[in-house]
Amino acid sequence: MKSFKKYYLINTSPEDLYKALTLPHIIQLWSGEKAEMNTTPNSEFSLWDGAICGRNIEFEEGKKIVQHWYFGEENEDSVVTIKLHPHNKGTSVELIHTNIPDEDFEDIVEGWDDEYWGALTEFYQPE
Repeated sequence: MKSFKKYYLINTSPEDLYKALTLPHIIQLWSGEKAEMNTTPNSEFSLWDGAICGRNIEFEEGKKIVQHWYFGEENEDSVVTIKLHPHNKGTSVELIHTNIPDEDFEDIVEGWDDEYWGALTEFYQPE
């Protein structure tokens, strides 16, 4: 099992980014795919029309999201923590993803960079 930690800079406020990460209709706008999400602890979520599934653990509005991501047999050891920090250019995102299966690591890192945060960066790109 591997872990991944990286910082991303998104050109919007922590409050708006939090909404973009937790409200299904906004997730669908930036991802282009169906999403099921709510901020109730222990609720299930599904992103990218079921490509990513898991269970929500903890929310701190505008600041933090903690989730279990499932791999295979709903392995709940993989934990994603997203912390949002105000930055003079928007929001500094601290992403920590622990216990990623070795065979999935490269795909997960590429997905974080290109699909997840790449899509959000593009969505909030100034015109």
